[in-house]
Amino acid sequence: MYAEIVSIGEELLSSESETVDTNSVYITRQLGALGIRVLYKTTVGDHEARITETLKAALARVDLVITTGGLGPTVDDMTRQGVAAAFGRGLSLQQPLLDDITEKFRRFGVRMSENNRVQAMLPDGAQPIHNPVGTAPGFIVTEGPKIMMSLPGVPREMKAMMEQTVLPHLQARLGGEVSVQKTRVLRTAGIGESLIDEQIGHLEHLQNPTVGLNAHSGQTDIRITARTTTAEEANALIATVEAEIREKLGEFIYGVDRDPLEGAFMTLLRNVVGRLTLVEIGTDGLLRRRIESQPGASELIHVLSGPALDEISARFGDEGNGLEPRQVAEQIAQSLLQQVAGGLVIVLIARDTRSAVCVRGGDEVRSRGYGYNLSQAAPEWASGWALSMGWHLLKTLEARRADSHP
Repeated sequence: MYAEIVSIGEELLSSESETVDTNSVYITRQLGALGIRVLYKTTVGDHEARITETLKAALARVDLVITTGGLGPTVDDMTRQGVAAAFGRGLSLQQPLLDDITEKFRRFGVRMSENNRVQAMLPDGAQPIHNPVGTAPGFIVTEGPKIMMSLPGVPREMKAMMEQTVLPHLQARLGGEVSVQKTRVLRTAGIGESLIDEQIGHLEHLQNPTVGLNAHSGQTDIRITARTTTAEEANALIATVEAEIREKLGEFIYGVDRDPLEGAFMTLLRNVVGRLTLVEIGTDGLLRRRIESQPGASELIHVLSGPALDEISARFGDEGNGLEPRQVAEQIAQSLLQQVAGGLVIVLIARDTRSAVCVRGGDEVRSRGYGYNLSQAAPEWASGWALSMGWHLLKTLEARRADSHP
């Protein structure tokens, strides 16, 4: 079964709003556990005609549509009207729902206003969904193979209704069709999304398992998702594809699922060179914090700060001498490696929209410069690439050691 999630509310579209649509992420995960794949996520404002148009389009694309938001008592809550119109039905007052809403207000000790009656209005033939934590009921409308489920936008209300009613309803409806969904994420570093696509693009056209890419700062995740009737079958499908990906990209894979790049970096640092000298300029210590999030990391790191950092910054400063940040980073790294006589040196510089990273260890060196349209993105990307470049350099040193001691 394929699904679409429709998030309804003007606050989700306003440039001045701070509301983030976390509901659709939660619903996607819950449906995935049943083997239901979400193909579309749509957001529409509080406008009855546009809601109706959006829901009709969703019904034409998939068999399951889940809406969130727009079930309150105010004039701008128009989901129930839009759902009714999308199915060509009217709205009717459900007296048992009205009684339930009235009783909830009595228990809350709050006067129920007349406009709350609209929450008991449902599309004709709809099945109510009890709201255990709020006043707005949801509802289910079915027509042949099509199902539309409407839930409140308040996250805690939506989640309670999903767990108590929606998921059991879907599981019962699917019956023997309920499948198992398994996902494995291969985490790569030091290779861009486009280069990965060149190597495994043919796998991204598979229907089951599916393969997708998700790029981060300095790393790219490869997500393999299989849907079958048993966990064993899903694992077997994933294993076949994973083996091919590892054959092509194994040197760039540092972990799986939730393994952090910081952890892979620290494992190699500890086993290969034993210590790190770190210089950060213009990043507010972002890279240091990422590395020190790993157990025992602080014991292996010497962070240049205070007068020592000021001296380095003054000595190799790029103000007025025409040097690019990458050149400055390379000079600092070379100087420090000579002073510390071993270990790994990472120099990260972020200035305005220009950043650079240089990593040195033994006679190995990696450096890279960056340009950004948004200056606030520079530290995040530079720290990600610093970890990635450091990890690759340490892998090189580790392989060299293994070759010399077979």
